[in-house]
Amino acid sequence: MKVLTKMTLIASALAFSAAAMTAQAAPVKIAILMYGMKAEFVQLMEKSAKEHPAVKQGLATLTVYDGRYDPLVQNNQAETAIRTKHDAIIINPVDFEANVDVITMANKAGIPAVVTNSRLNTDKATSEVVSDDVLGGYLEAKAVLKQMNCKGNVVIIEGPKGISGEIQRGQGNEKAIAECGEGNIKVLERKTANWSRAEAMPLMENWLQKHRGKINGVIAQNDEMALGAIEAIKGAGLDVKSFAIAGVDGVSDALRLVKQGEMTSVLQDARAQMQGAIDIAIHSVQGDSYQPMSDIWKQYEGKLNWDGGKAKRYEIPWTEVTPENADKLLSIRQ
Repeated sequence: MKVLTKMTLIASALAFSAAAMTAQAAPVKIAILMYGMKAEFVQLMEKSAKEHPAVKQGLATLTVYDGRYDPLVQNNQAETAIRTKHDAIIINPVDFEANVDVITMANKAGIPAVVTNSRLNTDKATSEVVSDDVLGGYLEAKAVLKQMNCKGNVVIIEGPKGISGEIQRGQGNEKAIAECGEGNIKVLERKTANWSRAEAMPLMENWLQKHRGKINGVIAQNDEMALGAIEAIKGAGLDVKSFAIAGVDGVSDALRLVKQGEMTSVLQDARAQMQGAIDIAIHSVQGDSYQPMSDIWKQYEGKLNWDGGKAKRYEIPWTEVTPENADKLLSIRQ
């Protein structure tokens, strides 16, 4: 009886040890809540997530949710991620205010929540991996206004109302316009095209008819909308190079047009934002035993510091796209 008891104890210990090893080896389950999946930039983020070394090696698994540009949908998806016992949430939020609920729910459930790309009006997230959208809006507007010699009329094509990119890039746009001096730049129109090339095209067509010969510059708060404006200008039989046009993101079609001298763009690094967020998310689950696996920390060495994976904000630098560096940036996308 004693022998059997001893054997039972040994078997139980081995079983417990095996279970512990299995639990330790279990991949980190990460829910990624994207605000929408239509635009190339967001698709680049998803592609970069799947290419993260931890994901490719099976150390983390991803569930990507399409928020369909609806904050309520995103909040519901966060509830689903929590209910299905994901270890961490990464959110690219639709709305600066409404999606704060995601962070509140995650904190209540004890799940790390990392914000990337767009921002939320809260300091309660585990961390955020973003770029400075005020600076991005400033840089794109500055490029347009420099080409116009700080004189003339512009139109501003805005992002979706309520998203941090629209709010903060708009602040950067206004800062650049103010630097031209009072009365030197007139904003003829400003309206959202919801990050959409398809929506920006008819918007620009209407403005070209309404303000015939008066529009000198187009400040589009992302590249997709700048590309829609360019299609409208070409469709109207006008010379696109007679307009100063800029966007933000550095999507592939924009890089090609920068090379041709038809627009300017500021590249927002989708890969760095997403892979940085994944590194932070895994570290938040596993602790200091996890060290960052993405090479983005080396890529931006001196500008982006790991800080033990515990910083509240990681800022990914912008890259101004030029005809000289466009090919190199395009090659990275392949």
